[in-house]
Amino acid sequence: MSAPVRIRRIYDEPSTDDGARVLVDRLWPRGISKERAALDEWCKTVAPSTELRRWYAHDPARFDEFDRRYRAELESGDDQTAGLAHLRELATDGVLTLLTATKDPALSEAEVLRRILTGG
Repeated sequence: MSAPVRIRRIYDEPSTDDGARVLVDRLWPRGISKERAALDEWCKTVAPSTELRRWYAHDPARFDEFDRRYRAELESGDDQTAGLAHLRELATDGVLTLLTATKDPALSEAEVLRRILTGG
């Protein structure tokens, strides 16, 4: 049984119950120092491609299609597959918090990853 997988904004203060804190964005978030981020790791290999990210542009009307295309991307490359497998391992070891700079994490790649990791 996997431990909880959570999503949070990287701009939120770290919490003692975050478990492993993993940034899943391709680009480093503006205005955040590595110290303030308090990351355990930065897993950019699972981030959506630049093309997909630009197409989506965090348009809520495109989220379902973004979810479909992003899942296809995750299955298409060795680096993405390995990154996703690594996140699965982290999720079995304890609480995993996926971090993103997105204004609405529920409409981000972090949410898609959370669904994948929790069987949703």
